[in-house]
Amino acid sequence: MDIIRDTGRSFDLETFLLKPLVAHLSTVDIDVPKDSPVWFYWQDKKIWIIGTESDTFPKRIHQNPNCAIGIVDFNIETGLFLHAGFRGKATVKSFNKKIANQLISRYLGKDEERWDPRFKNLDDKNVLISFIPDTVVVRDQSYTLNEN
Repeated sequence: MDIIRDTGRSFDLETFLLKPLVAHLSTVDIDVPKDSPVWFYWQDKKIWIIGTESDTFPKRIHQNPNCAIGIVDFNIETGLFLHAGFRGKATVKSFNKKIANQLISRYLGKDEERWDPRFKNLDDKNVLISFIPDTVVVRDQSYTLNEN
């Protein structure tokens, strides 16, 4: 994975990817780009995403594995603005409950009893998306707020 830090201001990508942020998965349907907000799990230099029965992006990935993923950590109160933009290829994999639970627990906590029922009983009707980045652009675009 080639990491591009082109603004002179950067941040630690590994620490950033531990945060429960929302990613935007961009896929292509014939020649039309499509964007899907997703939860993700970073492990072994791969981004893992759950695809459910109602998701359409697994079908698009089967047809064209080229994808982009954008992740932003933004705080209007402090001026924090961190962005990581990934380009690479995704593959649709069989469902793996262990990876899925690790992914979900990042967002809903470790106590499965407290999870929304939609996330408690995921099974083999679902899939995992394994995204392997070729490049990632890492930009700290944070700004300073002036006090009046």
